Formats: sequence, structure tokens, C-alpha cells
Amino acid sequence: MPTSDTVPTSDADPVVWADDVTISFASVSGQVDALTDVSASFLPGAVHALVGPTGSGKSSFLRALAGHDRPTSGTIVVAGRVMSRMGSRGRRRVRRRHIGFVFQRPAANLFTYLDVAEHLRVAARLRGGYDPAEATELLEDLGLTSRRDHRPAQLSGGEQQRLAFAMAAIGRPPVLLADEPTAELDHEAGRRLLDSVGRLASRGACVVFATHDPAAVERADHVVALDHGRSRPEAGRVRR
Repeated sequence: MPTSDTVPTSDADPVVWADDVTISFASVSGQVDALTDVSASFLPGAVHALVGPTGSGKSSFLRALAGHDRPTSGTIVVAGRVMSRMGSRGRRRVRRRHIGFVFQRPAANLFTYLDVAEHLRVAARLRGGYDPAEATELLEDLGLTSRRDHRPAQLSGGEQQRLAFAMAAIGRPPVLLADEPTAELDHEAGRRLLDSVGRLASRGACVVFATHDPAAVERADHVVALDHGRSRPEAGRVRR
């Protein structure tokens, strides 16, 4: 187990890894374990699908990897930072610079008072700088160019989800985590988003998404399966 807030890494190492992660919380009926001793590793330059039935712990695991929640026990390392040892301020700092995150509910990712272009500028500046060319490329990739001056209330649910993904991806964070990113999208919009996911991975990003979508699983390089809050052996390589 790491004894400091950072660990040495190389390009060949997993950019995200979790070791024996347990997340428990109290309920009226007693203690509930959302995750129990979950271990997994996620490589740079690859797309990973997190699969399992509803209630298997996929969203809880993603939130812990992103530093939104701190595990009850176990270790989580992201980009050489030991997230599981940090307080909320430290985890937030790592998340801003190194992690793009897409919540399952589209509106939870967005600000009602900003238009599409402003969302991308704000997200990029949190990561250190705004590149207009990159923003234009993302909007084109995701079919949002004609909506750049629109606010969230003027967008469909699918457009909101694509904007949330663009916000998570801009600035090229080394880690991109997404909870059911294609759930609100039709077939064509989902294909475009998954194409964009593949391009990000080809540039070195580690992409992890929770999904029930067979088309999304088929695009993954690796699959990690959860069942009743426990990790099953990886389902193996999906794409050669």
C-alpha cells in the first residue's frame, strides 16, 4: 500500500488502479456495502467498459475513481496520485487537472446559464488553458457545431449528454470516466460519441465507462465486470 500521496509511474503502468476497494454506508436496515474488495487496473491509450447488472456497483466505483467519494477502505491511484489518502480538497484538485467525468444524468453535468461554447471554455481553463481549435474539433465530432450558442434548456437530452462528454474531454485529461454515456443517444449520435472516445484513447487517454450498451462494449479494448459489488475476473480483450 502506498505510504504517501504520490507514487512513481511509467508510461507502461496503469494510469488508474484500485486495490481491495470497499465502500460502505449506513442505512435504516444496517450497513450496506456498495463495493467489496474491488480490484481493477486501467491502462493509458485504451477504452475500458465497466459492466454488470443494475445495482452491481458500477456508478459507485466510477465515483470513487473520480474522487467524488472516498472509499471506506482500499487504495485508488489516479495519474500517480493516491486519491484514497486525500481529503476532499486534494481529490478535487486532482479531478480538475487529470480527470474528465460524465454523470449519468445529462443535466447534472451542465450550468443552466452558460451556452455550449462557454461550457467548453470553462472546463478547459480549469485544466490550464483553452484551445479554440480543440473546442471546434470536439463540437464537430459530436455534432454540436450549430448549437454552440445554445444553453442547456435549448438542447435535447442527447445534445446535453454530448456536451457533457465534450466538457469532460476538452483539455485532454489523461483519464476520462463516464457513467452510461450513450444512454440518452440514438444510434447515430452514440456512434459519433464512441468514435470520439476511440480518438481520445488513440492519443493516450485512459477511458473508462459504465454501460449496458452492447455497441459500447464492442468498442472497448478491455472489460471489467462487477456483480453485487464485487469484481469478477476481467472478461478479457474485446477488440484486437
